[in-house]
Amino acid sequence: MRHRRHLLLTLSASSRSYTAELLGVWGIVTVVVGSGIMAERLSSDVALQLLANTIATTGGLVLFISLFAPVSGAHFNPVVTVVRWAAGRMPGRNVVPFIMAQVAGACLGAVTANAMFGLDAVNVSSRVRDGGPIIAGEIVATAVLLLLIEGFLRSDRAGLIPWMVAAWITAAYWCTSSTSFANPAVSIGRSLSDTFAGIDPTSLPMFFVGQFVGGAVGCFVARLVFD
Repeated sequence: MRHRRHLLLTLSASSRSYTAELLGVWGIVTVVVGSGIMAERLSSDVALQLLANTIATTGGLVLFISLFAPVSGAHFNPVVTVVRWAAGRMPGRNVVPFIMAQVAGACLGAVTANAMFGLDAVNVSSRVRDGGPIIAGEIVATAVLLLLIEGFLRSDRAGLIPWMVAAWITAAYWCTSSTSFANPAVSIGRSLSDTFAGIDPTSLPMFFVGQFVGGAVGCFVARLVFD
């Protein structure tokens, strides 16, 4: 009886983690896509559009990471999930459900943003983002993201992660050629909105390559420096 009760509690905890991942990514993509649409409607200045998108994204990251970190660890990113599994911080059985929840949340976030602004719920993006320099930008963006996450975890400063992730994404929006997607799930979600934050689905495969390569680099550097 006690074993059965423990199993039910464990399953319940897992379900809460998956739900937190879905809701967190949903919130972030809603903010990213929605603020991009609003920025396009309020200004024709691309630099001002990117600035508005950056400010909103920064706020969303701090909010949702802080809110859900106690429940799921607030991965919100398949690369982060894979790295945490590789580092022994989560069981392998949770990797696929986490990633599925993240992708589902990203798609729902794009649909939510589209619907709020009177667009078709799904309108596939035609904004092509390709070429070596842009993929290099994704490698850099994701490498630094994983370096800071792993670095703060390994140095027992996890409480700073929401703020430091937001700080890096704010900087990376402006200093990387790709404007720092740095997240395969978010990339998939953004492909469902033909707006400022969108990405053509044909650009996704190379973005995924850049993101996972960057994640591996960031993890390697974090181990080298902090271990």
